Amino acid sequence: MSSIRKPARHGDPTEQPEHAAHYAALVARDARFDGRFFVGVTSTGIYCRPVCRVRTPKAANCLFFGHAAAAEQAGFRPCLRCRPERAPGQAPIDASSRLAWAAAQRIQAGELDEHGMEGLAARLGITDRHLRRVFADAFGVSPIDYAQTQRLLMAKRLLADTGLPITEVALAAGFGSLRRFNTLFSERYGLAPSQLRRNMVADDASARHTKAADAAVPDPTLRFELGYRPPLDWPRLLAFLQGRCIAGVEQVDDTAYRRTVRMGQGPQAPTGWLEITQAAGREALAVTVSAGLLRALPAVLAGVRRLCDLDCDPQAVGQVLGDLGADAPGLRVPGAFDGFEMSVRAVLGQQVTVRAAHTLAGRLARALGEPLDTPFETLTHLFPTAQRVADASPDEIGSLGIVRQRVSAIQALAREVAEGRLDIGPAADVEATMAQLEALPGIGRWTARYIALRALGWPDAWPSGDIALHKALGVRKAAHADAIAEAWSPWRGYATLHLWRRLGEGLPTLPTPAHEPHPTGA
Repeated sequence: MSSIRKPARHGDPTEQPEHAAHYAALVARDARFDGRFFVGVTSTGIYCRPVCRVRTPKAANCLFFGHAAAAEQAGFRPCLRCRPERAPGQAPIDASSRLAWAAAQRIQAGELDEHGMEGLAARLGITDRHLRRVFADAFGVSPIDYAQTQRLLMAKRLLADTGLPITEVALAAGFGSLRRFNTLFSERYGLAPSQLRRNMVADDASARHTKAADAAVPDPTLRFELGYRPPLDWPRLLAFLQGRCIAGVEQVDDTAYRRTVRMGQGPQAPTGWLEITQAAGREALAVTVSAGLLRALPAVLAGVRRLCDLDCDPQAVGQVLGDLGADAPGLRVPGAFDGFEMSVRAVLGQQVTVRAAHTLAGRLARALGEPLDTPFETLTHLFPTAQRVADASPDEIGSLGIVRQRVSAIQALAREVAEGRLDIGPAADVEATMAQLEALPGIGRWTARYIALRALGWPDAWPSGDIALHKALGVRKAAHADAIAEAWSPWRGYATLHLWRRLGEGLPTLPTPAHEPHPTGA
């Protein structure tokens, strides 16, 4: 293991202004700061989350880092008790951080390994030099160091939470060879993978899975916990997803969300299913993943985080939204596990009821999607790929009860995605993607912004022109609603969800001025 290196700053890091604030959060074990920073303890060589329950170290022995990769690059190894790999992530709110975040998303999807640094930068529309600069500013490390840390932390998670053999752990975490995995793991963490597995703190899950590992009998499913910053309004999140789920592909009840999953578009793409529930007694969601998705596990867990908006910072959102969100501070913006699927569902929902859109999406999945065996009676099909939808005849889709205009819109969308001209994922450029969407037939301003809200994960998305938002605000014109919403930037996406919630729950409209506001220039 490398020796501990202090961050490159002028003077003593413990005398920096933010050190006292970080240390106060550490002493309080304030869950609001979980994932926003990590603490490296120089006396032990270990780095922890601010919620770690071990004895609080002395302030003089603490160094603070904005990301786990920065702590590891400085020579610290992850705590076996608080498990930094379970910490929430961070949602970007400005262009610079979003660019770095988009790069991180693509790295987790394996694009750095596939295309190299120059190829990754080109897909983001920047130079590799600029990529290194913005990435270092956001995460404190290079993209290559970040990717290495993510692979190691995923391996650590698999060692602790599953009974997978070491070889399968290495492959699932993204290592090309077992030898390389063993060498790097031992260098970074000071233990062989098998030793770390035996030394993991014996909570209920790790004890159960370690026993399974010793017996060399792999569990047919994989179980994980994904942390979040409290509060999280799980019942309202489930209710939102339940009203928009696709029959045969998704299923929601009072406690769980389940769905079928295809990771990728080719014939060899991993397929399976997953289930999400609230972890008992923890500020985390419990995720069960079928074994067929093992090869795509990092991307699967990243998809769950997006779907449930687990990287949200409720405190930051609440400070901006004020009274609008005060009665439901744990409300999240439901994301999208699959951007194409969610976008098709959005098009089908144009000018029809939510229930009608639910029916049409289910018919499309059964007609064009591949059957899949699952342990759940209601999960029967994978959602069709963009290529399958693009190749279908208009009459085949129209026979499902979908009007001609929607058929044209769905197939135009599918062709753009299938041919690689349109990216509807969280790493896409928001403004450029919305412009591409609006250029397609049948996709207007509202739909493009709704897709930006959920599929692109843009927290400031505002579906201008939405009649429900006008009603909730007590105004008649889109320009007036837009003017009011400016006060909620950069979290207008969360304002949207709160306004829809208020209307759906029959709450009174927000207090409005005696005269409706006039936007600048109106």
